[in-house]
Amino acid sequence: MSNSFGDLFSEFYLWAAFFGWMTAQSIKILIALIKTKKFDCRYYMSTGGMPSAHSASVSALATAIGLGAGWDQPITVLAILFAMITMFDASTVRKAAGEQAKIINDIVEQFFSQHKVSEEKLKELLGHTRLEVFMGMLLGIVVAMLTFTISLDLKKNPDNENDYIEKAKSVIHSLKEDEVS
Repeated sequence: MSNSFGDLFSEFYLWAAFFGWMTAQSIKILIALIKTKKFDCRYYMSTGGMPSAHSASVSALATAIGLGAGWDQPITVLAILFAMITMFDASTVRKAAGEQAKIINDIVEQFFSQHKVSEEKLKELLGHTRLEVFMGMLLGIVVAMLTFTISLDLKKNPDNENDYIEKAKSVIHSLKEDEVS
């Protein structure tokens, strides 16, 4: 076991969680692009919406830990419990806070029409529906399995790294071509 902070970035656990989050946020951008015909990078830092990036991240992390450390290890149990608490929070507490924000915004709007007050609104899209959480969880599991598979392949065959980089470049290039057309 190494104590170097830099080693953290060579572990697939971190990358599985990061790619789970990044993939979920990218899907949100694509959904918004299809709906509005506008590209909006702010979705990379937004909360709420389909799929849940919180769920994707924590389920990717829990899956990665299960695959890497073993499903019978205490750290895996801890990761799964952490994921369950996070997903429960996303679909209940944060969703309720978003619904309360909507009601408060309506009250402020009604009050504003009669009195001079600030027009600043509360953020309403905070939580997730159960479907958004479930889809985020599935996405996270798939991303973790892909990350684990690639990680194992690169440990066995380090020369394959350039192949993965070229494949990624090809996908990005084809996405750019689709964006232009």
